[in-house]
Amino acid sequence: MNHATPQVGAPVGTFTQLLSSTRRGARLARLLAVTELRSWGASQDLTERAELVVAELAANAVLHGRVPGRCFRLTLVLDPTVSRLRIEVSDARGDLPPRPLPANTEPDPLQTGGHGLALVAALADHWDMTPYPASGKTVRAVLSTPPGT
Repeated sequence: MNHATPQVGAPVGTFTQLLSSTRRGARLARLLAVTELRSWGASQDLTERAELVVAELAANAVLHGRVPGRCFRLTLVLDPTVSRLRIEVSDARGDLPPRPLPANTEPDPLQTGGHGLALVAALADHWDMTPYPASGKTVRAVLSTPPGT
């Protein structure tokens, strides 16, 4: 009898990188995420959505979570068995939690900021924030690929 042996645990891709809390560091986070996801064979849809989410979260870490001399951390975890990607961006400012615009707020087309978390919420299945020891925070977003894509 020849039966395929079921694979108990499919490989999970993980990537973690410390980056400088600068605009260049935020840009590098986006580029590294795309490169890593492509090397893992992630779908184009997932990669494109992840690129935007990483760009927003990294920009927020640089703009609102920056502490001089401290870096921010980008972590990607891809589980191909369920087509799910977890994106985490940790920064040093736990005292400034992310504040999305209230749900019933009419967006101001002339406003230049404040839309990033709305974009993350639209692209991700869900997102949240947790404390990051000792004084920082981690903003996490989970993206999945619908079956058959």
